[in-house]
Amino acid sequence: MERKERTEVQKEVTDKYSLRGRVFHRIREDILSGKYNDNEELKETTIGAELGVSRTPVREALRQLELEGLVNIIPNKGAYVTGISQKDIHDIYVIRSYLEGLAARWACENITDGQIEELEEILYLSEFHAKKQHYEQVVELDNKFHENIYCASGSKILEHELTTFHHYVERIRKKSLGKEARALKSNEEHRAILEAIRQRDGQLAEKLAHEHIIQTIENMNKEGL
Repeated sequence: MERKERTEVQKEVTDKYSLRGRVFHRIREDILSGKYNDNEELKETTIGAELGVSRTPVREALRQLELEGLVNIIPNKGAYVTGISQKDIHDIYVIRSYLEGLAARWACENITDGQIEELEEILYLSEFHAKKQHYEQVVELDNKFHENIYCASGSKILEHELTTFHHYVERIRKKSLGKEARALKSNEEHRAILEAIRQRDGQLAEKLAHEHIIQTIENMNKEGL
């Protein structure tokens, strides 16, 4: 791993478990889950009391969230939720379609037999729960399937970026995979991606992973999500 890449990953891990990191991830999760409405004010004292921390880590987290475009800080007024717009969601999925393809291609070069077995088990469970209409489990297993491919790509930077995008659109993904037809079709697409990776066919795996996300975009448009 290159020194710069290793440094960035170590910083991310450190931040995640630091006080500032925990506050940042909690507020970001609350914004993305819909706890706060768009344009709602995020009060440092209220959030600090809720999380049991001082205003300082909350203020630092809000500044970091502003850099991510989730919060708008107005001087002398306060911090307000910007959230994820429909255009943001569309842009994220288009970008993801290319990065997911890259992750699948690289996974063909780096994946272990053990990781393939894990993906097989995840897909088997997802197919089972989809047939039983257990959609919460389907969403959770969808997360695991994609995240395991990110890990298998061998790039911590790519894994980090895709995982972040994955969280940004979690609410939409839950709605999409909550439909029986899409849940079953998604598993079929996952099966094809897994088989391409098993055969170490990088070109096909990249194509299928890209098309999988494009299909999700088309389904979102069709369902008006």
